[in-house]
Amino acid sequence: MTLPGPVIAAEDLDDRRMEWPSRRLATTTGVLMDFVVDEIDAPDGSTLTRNYLRHPGAVGIVALDDEDRIAVVRQFRHQVGAELVEAPAGLLDHAGEDSWAAARRELAEEALLEASDWRILIDCFSSPGASTEAIRIFLARGLAPARRPDGFVLEGEEAAMTLGWAHLDEVVEAILAGRLHNPTIIMGALALSQARRGGLDRLRPPDAPWPGRPGR
Repeated sequence: MTLPGPVIAAEDLDDRRMEWPSRRLATTTGVLMDFVVDEIDAPDGSTLTRNYLRHPGAVGIVALDDEDRIAVVRQFRHQVGAELVEAPAGLLDHAGEDSWAAARRELAEEALLEASDWRILIDCFSSPGASTEAIRIFLARGLAPARRPDGFVLEGEEAAMTLGWAHLDEVVEAILAGRLHNPTIIMGALALSQARRGGLDRLRPPDAPWPGRPGR
C-alpha cells in the first residue's frame, strides 16, 4: 500500500523560520504576557486574523539524582483548576539573562539545588497555534543542596508549592497512564528516557544556540 506524501530525508527534518506579511491590529498588556491580534496576508491571497499570547519564553529543568529520581514540585494552576506535578521551571523574564543562567536560578529557587553537569534535552514551542512561548528543557546532574538566591521570596502559587522526588520510570508510567499533564515534565521525562538509550553525552551543551527563541 502506498501512503500519500513523500518520505522526508533526515537532513530535512528541521523547522524553518518564515514570515508572512502581517499587521498588528491590537495588543492588550497582561501581567505575565500580552494578548495580540494580527492580520496576515496568506500566499493564496486571502487575509487571516489570528490572536495569540506573546510570551517571554521559559526554561524547565529535569534534575536527575544518582538513584534515578527526578525533582518534582506540586503547584496549583488556577487556569486549569488543578494542582500539577511539574519539573522546576520559570519564565525568561530577567533582562539580559540567558537560558542556562535562568535554569540555574530556577533550580535554586524552586528545588534548593545546584548541578555540576548541565545538558539540553529539548527545545520546543508549547502551543504554537496560540502562543509564542518557547521552552528550553535542561537535564541537570551532579546535584547538591543550594540556597535560594538572595532577595528571592516565594509568593503567589509558589508559596504553597511542595518539593519531592520521583523515580524517572515511574514518572514515565504516570505520563503514559494519563495521570500527569504538565507539558514540561511530560516532554522532559520522555526526552530523558529516550536520550538514555543513545547515551546522554550526545546531548547538546547548555550554552548551545537556541534558534527557536525568541520567536515572534
